[in-house]
Amino acid sequence: MYSTFKTTVLTIAGSDTYAGAGIQVDSKTIHTLKAYAFSVVTALTAQNSTGVKDVYITPKKSLKMQLESILDDVTVDAVKIGMLANADTISVVVDAIDKYRLKNIVLDTVLISSSGKILLEKQAIDVMKKELFPRVDLITPNLPEVNMLLGTNYVGNSKEVEAISQSFFDLGVKAVLIKGGHSEDKNNATDYLVEKSYLTVPYSTAKLDTTHTHGTGCVLSSAIATHLAKGETLEQSVGLSKDFLYKSLHTANSLKFKYNSENETRKEPLL
Repeated sequence: MYSTFKTTVLTIAGSDTYAGAGIQVDSKTIHTLKAYAFSVVTALTAQNSTGVKDVYITPKKSLKMQLESILDDVTVDAVKIGMLANADTISVVVDAIDKYRLKNIVLDTVLISSSGKILLEKQAIDVMKKELFPRVDLITPNLPEVNMLLGTNYVGNSKEVEAISQSFFDLGVKAVLIKGGHSEDKNNATDYLVEKSYLTVPYSTAKLDTTHTHGTGCVLSSAIATHLAKGETLEQSVGLSKDFLYKSLHTANSLKFKYNSENETRKEPLL
């Protein structure tokens, strides 16, 4: 018999050929933080440093089999959910959450890539809000995602936090991390964690001048899930994960590749 069990995190997300986002960087993050990553692929994407070129959505039957193969075999300590693609994908994930009583679930509300590729079909957004929001422990939208989900035009200042969080609570959300990377503040990125008790905790770091921003949301959400899996509180998990993300951003410029062209605007990976 084992005297101790390895902490485990299941990532349910798309596959990134560039390996800077999706299940690839989720797994890198989880393993770096000394847990074990299981993965279920919701979609195959063709992408590189210049953006997403194509998306192939995992068929519903295959997705269900992936989830059952893992969850019939092992108990996972936390779940990170990323790209969900369509309503069928969401329904399969919702069924798995209920059937296996999954816990410590972090939902990174992936809607559209930075290059403009749709990563969640428009008609599936309402399904996400109605079926998935009440079942997860934390959602982590950035400002464009906040506005797409709520039909608003927030600019990302501290005065808007209460109204944003209340709108999400009205949708059944238990806690929201409102990310500030797209805010008006040119010097600092301030994220706000708001829990159902209306406890609001700000996390602020200086904005860094780097092209290595591909997959930042994936890194942060999978790190939070990993710390939750280890038994940290939500507030502690977010703080530790923000520190991990900032350190990764700070050192990411050392990650250099031999690109085949010099004149592209690139978003490069952190890990």
